[in-house]
Amino acid sequence: MVEPFSRSFKGLIIWCILLYMIQCSLATSNTTGGHFHKWEVAYMYWSPDGVENVVMGINGQFPGPTIRARAGDIVHVQLTNKLHTEGVVIHWHGIRQKGTPWADGTASISQCVINPGETFDYRFTVDRAGTYFYHGHYGMQRSAGLYGALIVDVAEGEKEPFHYDGEFDLLLSDWWHQSVHHQEVGLSSKPMRWIGEPQALLVNGRGQYGCSMAAAHYGNSSLSQCNITGNEQWAPYILHVDPNKTYRIRIASTTALASLNLAIGNHTMKVVEADGNYLQPFETNDLDIYSGESYSVLLKTNQDSSQNYWISLGVRGREPQTPPALTLLNYRTTSASRLPLSPPPVTPRWDDYAHSKAFSNKIKALDHKSIPKPSPTYHRRIVLLNTQNKMNGYTKWSINNVSLSLPATPYLGSIRFGLQNAFDQTKPPEGFPGHYDIMKPPVNSNTTTGNGVYMLGYYSTVDVILQNANALKENVSEIHPWHLHGHDFWLLGYGEGKFTKSDEKKLNLKNPPYRNTAVIFPYGWTALRFVADNPGVWAFHCHIEPHLHMGMGVVFAEGVQHVAKIPKEAVSCGVTGKKFMTGSHLG
Repeated sequence: MVEPFSRSFKGLIIWCILLYMIQCSLATSNTTGGHFHKWEVAYMYWSPDGVENVVMGINGQFPGPTIRARAGDIVHVQLTNKLHTEGVVIHWHGIRQKGTPWADGTASISQCVINPGETFDYRFTVDRAGTYFYHGHYGMQRSAGLYGALIVDVAEGEKEPFHYDGEFDLLLSDWWHQSVHHQEVGLSSKPMRWIGEPQALLVNGRGQYGCSMAAAHYGNSSLSQCNITGNEQWAPYILHVDPNKTYRIRIASTTALASLNLAIGNHTMKVVEADGNYLQPFETNDLDIYSGESYSVLLKTNQDSSQNYWISLGVRGREPQTPPALTLLNYRTTSASRLPLSPPPVTPRWDDYAHSKAFSNKIKALDHKSIPKPSPTYHRRIVLLNTQNKMNGYTKWSINNVSLSLPATPYLGSIRFGLQNAFDQTKPPEGFPGHYDIMKPPVNSNTTTGNGVYMLGYYSTVDVILQNANALKENVSEIHPWHLHGHDFWLLGYGEGKFTKSDEKKLNLKNPPYRNTAVIFPYGWTALRFVADNPGVWAFHCHIEPHLHMGMGVVFAEGVQHVAKIPKEAVSCGVTGKKFMTGSHLG
């Protein structure tokens, strides 16, 4: 009687041991492959620009660790919130999250916020090679320093359509000395209290405040010469190169406010990739880059190798009160401590929009092998008017006179489970009155708040016209870079003034670039087209951190009924959280 039980018990033990060994093997394989990452997010002291401050870091690192994988790989990030008093989420910018919409990392849209002490597992496929990054998407945590690079190489056996001998990654950001909480409180005050322009521009988390490496070239500048040994946290990230080689420089902007222009002394750049999509290569002396965008450029080291050269980064679209950021292109044939003899390249004047538009209009898709061909027509067109408004004395940014205010329950769960009381069921407006004068401040500046959703037909083709306008102050219209989650779109074109039917003929259906972020210029419009083929709920918003914080965004939903079982921890808050607590079945 005992023997059969003994044999079965031994068999069970052997099976458990084998299962454990398999799991250990898989875990080791994942970790060795670099695709499993165990992260802790916490505040820490750091000196990004030579002034010690509190930054938000990952595993004691600022910026956060770089993730590198191959197209088709699965990335697993186990994120623990070590912040004492606030929640956190991370958005994987440019990753479309096909089949994993709950991993998009948008608080109140795709998931619940990760509370202090909690752990959340992000698992997703990086389906396409390219230059990407990640950043916080709760409150204004990107301003606090929560960001890092995410690089996806081509799949094993595949090749890039261009050759290069080496590679650099440049993550661009801006930095304030006042905390992110100062910014949030100021933006939410009546009247609004603006803390001003950033104190520094950072390259890979490094900048110099109150001094300049090129002070000798600035004449009567109040900036002193920087005294850098190279061991400081704020020491410049130097690009060390060999002569007569070709280097790929991946450039991504996670700035909270600043639009930027990058130039390299005595060198031209060949632009070959934008937002993870190949471009028709073109040469340029300088490169405009807006928050949320990424590019790859090829640089030939064909200049005098006995010299070093400045890499300069300046502000665009806002009257600059932040000094340019500088670092060095160092030919290894000379010492990196030898400063260039020539002054740094001067980036274009901040309001030279003709220069910016000329650059943007050069960006064309390489072909339709790696990206789909644009649909010739659309099923639905949504026009989004970007305005600055007032509500009960508070300053807001609005879309079609609605300032986005996110609900307590993530849309993904509430729509998937048919919970009608979790957000505003009123359909948001699809356009604005034809008599609205975009060239002047609004006659009636009052706005409303809302959190309604644009419900898109699954697999429908959607056109979005982003329409810029005057802000509250006369003769002020700001640049707005808009980022779409869960998709890429065809960027069909730009135009001046108000978009009209006659502008249809200006749209590029032949070779429009495929992007996830697009800029609208002051008093102009930008036309986008995408296919709603990714089941989920997706944010579409201005990537300038204060603008989103003040309501400049909308929400799209499509095919949500096709979303597979959503992990409980993604929706265990708000109304869906109460359903779990009461044991109700959520499907």
